[in-house]
Amino acid sequence: MVKDVKIAIAGLGRVGSKFLQKLTDRRSSGVKIIGVAEANPDAPGVKFAETKEIKVYRDIQDIVKLGDAVDVIFDLTGSIEVRKALRSGLAESNNRHTVVAPEVIAFLIWDIMAAGEAFPTDRVAGGY
Repeated sequence: MVKDVKIAIAGLGRVGSKFLQKLTDRRSSGVKIIGVAEANPDAPGVKFAETKEIKVYRDIQDIVKLGDAVDVIFDLTGSIEVRKALRSGLAESNNRHTVVAPEVIAFLIWDIMAAGEAFPTDRVAGGY
């Protein structure tokens, strides 16, 4: 049996929403989505996450507070400030387990999962 990889996603604009949808298709293959963070309640992926019974947090630090319950946080916000806040929050909480994966890692995973489907690149205003 393969170990579940517990993930969280920061940012549910167009990119984060599509990535979340693809990952939910893979839940039975070792991917467990612990939660998502999105400041904009009208972002495209918020309703989708709620329909899949995935916890939606409004504050990025709520994801950090999950501690070792998260293996990987995908930062799909495109914001340097958010990435810094995630990393500093993990360091301050002495979390040496969770890693922050930037968009380039999401692009790689998308390429493996989506088999030729283009990765969305434009963003929805607002949110993180």
